[in-house]
Amino acid sequence: MSKDYSTSKVNLAACLGMAFFGVAMLSLGAIMPPLVRAVPEAIGLPMYMSIGIIIGTVIFGPVMDRYGYKWLLVISSAVMLAGLLILAYSSDMPLLIAGIFCVGLGGGVLNGETNAIVSDIYDEDRRGRKMSILGACYCIGAMVWTLACVLISNYKIPLIACAVIMLLSVVFFIAIKFPKAKLSSSTKPSGSEYKSMLTSGALLLVAFTLFFQSAFEGTSGSYTTSYLTKIGGIAENDAVLSLTFFTIGMMLGRFALGALMKSGKDLRTLFIYLGIALAGVIMMSLGNSSTYLCWGSMALIGFGVGATYPVMLARLGGVFRRMSGAAFSAAIFIALCGQFLGNFLMGKIFSNGSGGVFTHILAGMIIAIIILAPFACLACASRKKADEQNRGDIYP
Repeated sequence: MSKDYSTSKVNLAACLGMAFFGVAMLSLGAIMPPLVRAVPEAIGLPMYMSIGIIIGTVIFGPVMDRYGYKWLLVISSAVMLAGLLILAYSSDMPLLIAGIFCVGLGGGVLNGETNAIVSDIYDEDRRGRKMSILGACYCIGAMVWTLACVLISNYKIPLIACAVIMLLSVVFFIAIKFPKAKLSSSTKPSGSEYKSMLTSGALLLVAFTLFFQSAFEGTSGSYTTSYLTKIGGIAENDAVLSLTFFTIGMMLGRFALGALMKSGKDLRTLFIYLGIALAGVIMMSLGNSSTYLCWGSMALIGFGVGATYPVMLARLGGVFRRMSGAAFSAAIFIALCGQFLGNFLMGKIFSNGSGGVFTHILAGMIIAIIILAPFACLACASRKKADEQNRGDIYP
């Protein structure tokens, strides 16, 4: 069946959306110090962004499957754009709460929808490679945003500049054609089909693999600086800089993954990546008092854990082609629960003065991913084969 849209343009739109999600995830971290100086109550804003991300993650899937990609992408970008402008121009606490909630809500939708778009527009051979490049766009957005906030002392300028770029992107989204919605009133899945999907081993195993992946990303991003300063005795600025090396490593890892998956098996490639991440954790544990070793270890860790999301979501998208939005929504929601739970428990550990076990817990999370990933891939393959035998190709 011929397509009435340009795959490359739709892919570019998805990459832009993912870059904006990178901005959303780091938006508060980069501007928090000057914002809190201006509005001391703003210290509590991260909670409202988290709520927005969760709601956006939950709602995007069913809406996207039923109504299509274009207007959801436009509206979610516009919501995030409005949130950025509120943060730039308001010093009123209720408005700041609304602004950061909008950033989280729009970002949560963008994260899930852009992954689902790329999964849907590419075939089995190219899906994993393209999703790894999409993941690298998240890193690009995060790095450019952080760099802009470091180089420009007035935090309002990067907020306004990002809003202008988003506005131009929204115009681009409106101008191009997207694939049509996969579901209509006549082809809407029944309740039993949704139940079968949500309780399937394929979705649950992928989701809990990503649960540990997100827990790893969340705890490493939130507590590495505390570990390096309190346990390793490294200067605070050097410890903070290690997070940049993590992001650079992840970006390079995902670009490399796009090339490696052309010829290699995705699960085998994932094991290699996770092995590199585990080596990085061990290096950090043994050399936590050396600034250069810690920078190198964080680059290895970022490189190594960068493959999990692209590989797992590509597998999941290949199984639930007709309901990819709902499947991604459920899987990413469970993954986010891992991130929040991981941060909560790690906070308790550091509060109790037991931060020395930080790297042991990170290693345990990587081992959990290594154990779960092959079962997740096997379950996806089995489910896909069973669906093809029972109904033929489930993607129209």
